[in-house]
This record gives sequence, C-alpha cells and structure tokens, in this order.
Amino acid sequence: MRLDKYLKVSRLIKRRTVANEACENGKIVLNGRVAKPAADVKEGDIIELTLGDKVIKVRVLKISEHVMKSDAVDMYEVI
Repeated sequence: MRLDKYLKVSRLIKRRTVANEACENGKIVLNGRVAKPAADVKEGDIIELTLGDKVIKVRVLKISEHVMKSDAVDMYEVI
C-alpha cells in the first residue's frame, strides 16, 4: 500500500493530500529514510512522523484498504 494512503486509512493523518504534502516536505521517515508518498508500506515497517513539534514513531501491524474508525488504531502501535 502507498504510504500516503496508509497514513490516511490508519488515521494518523486526516487527509491523503495532507499526508502527501508531509511526505514531500520530508516530515515522514519510513525505516530510517525520508519517504516519498508512493513508498510501499509493509507490515513491520517503522514510520516516524514529525507533526509540528511532535514526533510520533509507530510500527505497522496490519494493512487494510478500508477500516472503520474504531478499528484504525489496530493498524499500528506507538513505539
């Protein structure tokens, strides 16, 4: 799954366009490397988001195309 879509589906970022911009501005790191929006996300990957002055580091637990809001937190764990 594309990184920008994963961020939106997992509700780490509200909109896909915002996720896309964050990737292009170097605010998203995937497995230690600055990631592009089209980067491929797999289970077990580590995503680091820099949003404002907060840094959130998560491990991808599962990937799904469509997830209900209540189940979105099961897609990742905060490290």
